[in-house]
Amino acid sequence: MKSPFLLALTFSIASTLVAQEAAQPELPRPLRELNTSYFPFNRQAAASWKLRKEEIRTRILLASGLYPMPAKTPLKAVVHGRVERDDYTIDRVFFESFPGHFVTGSLYLPKTKPKDGKMPGILCPHGHWPNGRFMDNGADTPATNHELAIGAERWENGARSPLQARLVQLARMGCAVFFYDMLGYADSIQIAEHRSGKRADLDGSEPGTYGLYSAAADLRLQSNFGLQTWNSVRALDFLLSVKGVDPARVSCTGASGGGTQTMILGAIDDRLTTAFPCVMVSTAMQGGCTCENACYLRIGQGNIDIAAAFAPKPMGMTSADDWTIDLERKGFPDLQAVWKQLGKPDNVEAHFNTHFKHNYNHVSRTQMYGFMNKHFKLGFKEPVLERDFVFSTPADLTVWTSEHPKPAGDQVGGEHEKALLKHWSEANDQAIGKDTKVLATAWQTMIGRGLPSGAEVNFDLQDKQDRGSYVVLKGIVRNLKEKEETPVIFLGPQADDWKGSVVVWLTARGVESFGGEGGPLSPEAKKLIEAGTAIAVPQLYLADAKENPHNPVKSKDTTRREWQWSACYTYGYNPTLLACRVHDVLNLVSMMKNHPETQPKRIYLAGSEGMAPVAAAAGAMLKGAFAGAVLDTEGFRFAQLKDQFHPAFVPGAVKYGDLPALIQLCAPAKVTQLGEGKEPGGAEAVANAILKLTK
Repeated sequence: MKSPFLLALTFSIASTLVAQEAAQPELPRPLRELNTSYFPFNRQAAASWKLRKEEIRTRILLASGLYPMPAKTPLKAVVHGRVERDDYTIDRVFFESFPGHFVTGSLYLPKTKPKDGKMPGILCPHGHWPNGRFMDNGADTPATNHELAIGAERWENGARSPLQARLVQLARMGCAVFFYDMLGYADSIQIAEHRSGKRADLDGSEPGTYGLYSAAADLRLQSNFGLQTWNSVRALDFLLSVKGVDPARVSCTGASGGGTQTMILGAIDDRLTTAFPCVMVSTAMQGGCTCENACYLRIGQGNIDIAAAFAPKPMGMTSADDWTIDLERKGFPDLQAVWKQLGKPDNVEAHFNTHFKHNYNHVSRTQMYGFMNKHFKLGFKEPVLERDFVFSTPADLTVWTSEHPKPAGDQVGGEHEKALLKHWSEANDQAIGKDTKVLATAWQTMIGRGLPSGAEVNFDLQDKQDRGSYVVLKGIVRNLKEKEETPVIFLGPQADDWKGSVVVWLTARGVESFGGEGGPLSPEAKKLIEAGTAIAVPQLYLADAKENPHNPVKSKDTTRREWQWSACYTYGYNPTLLACRVHDVLNLVSMMKNHPETQPKRIYLAGSEGMAPVAAAAGAMLKGAFAGAVLDTEGFRFAQLKDQFHPAFVPGAVKYGDLPALIQLCAPAKVTQLGEGKEPGGAEAVANAILKLTK
């Protein structure tokens, strides 16, 4: 099967992101990106597979905007307009995944039910094939005839629509098959474009004023990917409601973007009992569309890890002459090892059809039919080969008819999108409530790091100066595991005058905020040192950056579409700049706590000059490992940010309580908050507050 649109899309993204990467200055910590990075199986991520599997699931749910899952509202499913074929039927279906938002699709059922009346249920997400559910390469066209000529298809109707061929054959094998639309395809018209990009008229800050791709949506982790994933969850709800569907035999199979949805659903929804993702499980390109990418989704994991989260249940997959071409030697051996480790080595299989381009053709489908036949015990003689079928036109399949008119007015376009995301926000707020465990897990996932062990960090002392009344130590903290370096300067009293307290004071200017390396000391630094408290001043990662350097520089290339600037292509593969800076703090604290000679009795945190959010996030990760904090917040809230590439931008920050939640998560440490209301900020106020904490 050829998909010129998909291939063009992939190459477009590849050239875009390679060009954007080339335009960036070289960074101390290299960036990962969609097309040129390598995504091997993460073997060292967790001590046990059970724990690792939960980490993968949590990250996917969080990236989807579904952690925790919002309450499921009634589907209000409408099934109508049955089309009769020789040995199967097609029903038109639409239901509400969120109130007022319709998922549309076709339900294929066998006319002859199994003797016990129980049918396997199979979901079919379609991916980015032209026109989706309405795909038609045309009768006796070059595209159709090519598929027949190369042996990709047996019948003209299968070459016209490989999608319909799959559904018909599965129904003929006795399965109930639900084939549903992706956003903006076929009957899914409420959000007209599958990948619209940021739009000025949908760029408000409060729920009800913004749409997908906006900063406000990213701050709440609402995305094309998340909505598509939620639609898949609700599609499974619908399928399981179909009379006769056997909940012990439920599967999902799709190719390309449909393969992504198959993997994702398999990782997060235990109701699937088998899965067959095609031409998407890979260590190379991870999926080019915004419906396949989301902030945080592939940090510390890739598609091999996501597929592995389904183990040890049966999973099959295919590769082709595309980004999956190396699956046999890169990725699949790791999957085999996982299934073997869990005692089910025969439950995973892969077929390497690399003589075909990107596809879900008859060869691949026949392998899938054998998989379903085996694991659902359907009793067919193999190979299970397709027969010809009657091609169904859009008129045969559309769910919108005179009796069931298509949505219009406020039910479509920007007004619908704003209302939909408003409901999603409210549902999220209700699901989270005041659950500090949920908030803690979310922020831990978004920051992506806890306190390193002492074995992971060291300190390279590079200079020591005795200034009479105080000393200056200059060195580099290294995280050996993560290959990170953080320059740090300690300003402290003489050894006999030190009372065992150290304040890690974070500022945008580093040591310049305290007088510089050569002095004289600032009044605030002098006050603390005279009181016997040392100051640790890390040079935070890219602390002087005015914007996130991960931001693709918008060139004059007018061919680049707005959706290709989506934040998911940065934050889906790389930590936020704020998280990188928190990692610096965690490395420093770990080094101090494990230093063989000068372990402090008490560690405090302080943040000023725009670094209060970093200090608060570090405190939330440190928990009981520090004694208190002083934050000069200057009234900052993540919700104020309108630019996804602001240095402080953190996708999901608003959803998970904004800055107040981070401060709450610093407990049991006491936090003094300045720069809010009547509490004045500034260096002097911070120093005085630190002195109060240290007494």
